[in-house]
Amino acid sequence: MTTAPAAVAGTGAPSVAPPVSSAPSPNRHLYGADGHVTFLGAGPGDPGLLTLRAVEALANADVLVADPQVRDVVRPHARAAVDTPVQAAADDSTETSATSAGAADLVMAAARSGKRVVRAVLGDPGMDADAAAEMLGCAAAGITFEVVPGIATAVGVPAYAGVPLRSEHGTDVRFVDARTADARCWTELGASDATVVISTTLDAVTGAAAELVTAGRKPDTPLTVTVAGTTTRQRTWTATLGSLQQTLKQAKVLPAADGGQSVIAVVGESSAPARRDQLAWFESKPLFGWNVLVPRTKEQAASLSDQLRSYGAVPAEVPTIAVEPPRTPQQMERAVKGLVTGRYEWIAFTSVNAVKAVREKFEEYGLDARAFAGIKVAAVGDQTAAALVDFGVKPDLVPSGEQSAAGLLEDWPPYDPVFDPIDRVFLPRADIATETLVAGLIELGWEVDDVTAYRTVRASPPPAETREMIKGGGFDAVLFTSSSTVRNLVGIAGKPHNVTVIACIGPATAKTAEEHGLRVDVLAPEPSVHRLAEALAEFGARRRAAAVEAGEPVKRPSEKRPTRRRARS
Repeated sequence: MTTAPAAVAGTGAPSVAPPVSSAPSPNRHLYGADGHVTFLGAGPGDPGLLTLRAVEALANADVLVADPQVRDVVRPHARAAVDTPVQAAADDSTETSATSAGAADLVMAAARSGKRVVRAVLGDPGMDADAAAEMLGCAAAGITFEVVPGIATAVGVPAYAGVPLRSEHGTDVRFVDARTADARCWTELGASDATVVISTTLDAVTGAAAELVTAGRKPDTPLTVTVAGTTTRQRTWTATLGSLQQTLKQAKVLPAADGGQSVIAVVGESSAPARRDQLAWFESKPLFGWNVLVPRTKEQAASLSDQLRSYGAVPAEVPTIAVEPPRTPQQMERAVKGLVTGRYEWIAFTSVNAVKAVREKFEEYGLDARAFAGIKVAAVGDQTAAALVDFGVKPDLVPSGEQSAAGLLEDWPPYDPVFDPIDRVFLPRADIATETLVAGLIELGWEVDDVTAYRTVRASPPPAETREMIKGGGFDAVLFTSSSTVRNLVGIAGKPHNVTVIACIGPATAKTAEEHGLRVDVLAPEPSVHRLAEALAEFGARRRAAAVEAGEPVKRPSEKRPTRRRARS
């Protein structure tokens, strides 16, 4: 066993701290009486589009003032106060999203008290008239400021929609905000052959198209309209200036209650359907827009959820089990003391929860990773190994094949009295764990201290909205990673709707799902959560390809739910 540096994880901070604390800023000596303002572009919506400079500025901010649309994008990168896990720069931790009316006052008040302020806006500050006005206000007040550019919405959204703004013919590109454009602007755009990028709203985009036709653009000029660009809610329609209204009506998006939501429309040959069919990389991801239920805690599901997002899915973690200390902690206490005094040759961790239980007991006794010196450490699974490394311990043995108790036994060495001075293994695990590993180690000649490190109990039911999504078909897929997740999810939330795709990690889990009346659609080729996600993505890709080949619209499983008939009045 070798020790590795323990990682320290940060936490997010609320996006705005309206009441400014009178406490001096740690940066006050840099800026004198007044503070400093960073106008930061948060991009068009995808959190992954924040720049490195933006992340750095957020980490050093005393006060964060964010547009409502980007609050969740920037919050995770704001620094946390030392004493509390979630702390705004001000003493009052109340969260308030900035509005264009009040943001300037918040920024000025915070800066004048010597704070380092980050003002986060949607897209790029240079394309935001309100941000420009706030910069002028800072300049007039003598407050120093800087600008961290972001990806402009009018540029980022077409890129995600598969619409290049410059063609091979070098066409000019014009940007226009339909809300402020006047008749002269439309006349100039109508007379040109430039690609036009229009920022507008869903209910006003057809009016903008009509303005261009009136000004001289041909009705058969292609265009695309994208809503919720760069997010997994993105949707793009291809039409012509003359057919746009009919296209949106056929898609049942006009008239709509949410017609005021922002859209980006691109007018020109680069929007031609044949080109977009080849370049629409984002919306063609295998699980694009799928709501996927992951019955695990956020800590357990972190890497799995990241993988699902890379396929275009929207993961939702719902814990089905809760972890509690053992009813009689004395056995665990004796084992940890034995570990320190040299009672064991090996310690084997079969789950992240086992690592957490031992780590908590170590911290209770004032111990750290150095207590593992001279002891061989085994771990089942990449996440368990990562939890050990985070603790400061590098595992000596991880299964080379199947990440399970059986896989660990295949690589575990038999006890040899010549090379092994001690014949005992410490096995901290759950109260409901199987005896496979214990029996296998004994067969290899080892003595095993099989210790209950934690208990697993059924978690509390999820919120009513989540339960309704599960039973009503709001989720497109559910990933079951064990038989217990099947039993517990059905127990706390009900049986998933029959349109929901059921994906299971192995035959035993699939059998349990079928016993609960579920149709198993996807089975992982090997018992790995990441192979399970891959198998679901392959399933989604096959569905998409079949729909495209048949000339049918690509729909998520949840979109194929039978609609309820309205009761006759």
